[in-house]
Amino acid sequence: MTFAVRNRMERGAAGAVLAALVLGGGAVGCSKGNSAEESPRMSPAAAVAAAAKNSEGITSLHYRMTGTMPGAGQVKAEAQMAMKPLAMSMKMTSSEQKTGGPVEIRFVDKVMYIGAGGEAAKELGGKHWMKLDLGALGGDMQKNLDQMGAAGQANQNPAQDSTFLTSSKHVTKVGTETVDGVQTTHYKGDITVAEMRASLKAQKLDKATLEQREKGLDQYAKMGADKMSMDMWIDGSNHTKQFRMRGDADKGPLDMIITFVDYNKPVTVTAPSAKDTADLAEMMKGAHQG
Repeated sequence: MTFAVRNRMERGAAGAVLAALVLGGGAVGCSKGNSAEESPRMSPAAAVAAAAKNSEGITSLHYRMTGTMPGAGQVKAEAQMAMKPLAMSMKMTSSEQKTGGPVEIRFVDKVMYIGAGGEAAKELGGKHWMKLDLGALGGDMQKNLDQMGAAGQANQNPAQDSTFLTSSKHVTKVGTETVDGVQTTHYKGDITVAEMRASLKAQKLDKATLEQREKGLDQYAKMGADKMSMDMWIDGSNHTKQFRMRGDADKGPLDMIITFVDYNKPVTVTAPSAKDTADLAEMMKGAHQG
């Protein structure tokens, strides 16, 4: 594989998409509730805690994402993912990508596929997809994912990090708003990455889960974002319909909004045609031999 293809994959298609997965870790579940009514005795902190509690046990998600990400510019994406067995599909555009069109990423049967459109096909013998079989690499699949950077977050339930806002000491109620046709109550609060780490330890998570979620926080640290401003729009069923995260990073502002379409619905992800797919491991092997 040429250096041009590798650089394009890292900085353009894959880089933008895999980085976007990290922000999935800042999301929470959704509901089709259409009422923003809440208990008159429920404080803002209690409302956020209830939504975080309701996010536990989510098995699949369908969400839209839009905003600004350091290194990726303006980003728009739509994704579906199932937690067990892990399956995910995402289509994304970024103002900084060099692929000449939307990027698509799929993860199914322990294989990751990256589709980068016509520009990549010119250097892939006319093929539109690259694949990396993580299962064939041997060893632990999670470790293999971790070596791909942000892709290591792909197997995490995006709802888990909803607990972070519950640790904020300054959660306030903004008011009632309609989001995607659903009446919600809007809450906001600020929290530092250090406070997020402390909240993880307070939850007494098992070692593997703790390590995975800490790696998600490491991504924010690498961006140089030390403090986050978070907004949650919670519906009448105490589920979060929308989530926003903002912060100042070394390479520019981080401002992402994730809106949930549905959850716990069947997710089907199919692998691209083998005839239209180039094996990334084989290409890298050939490049090293060359």
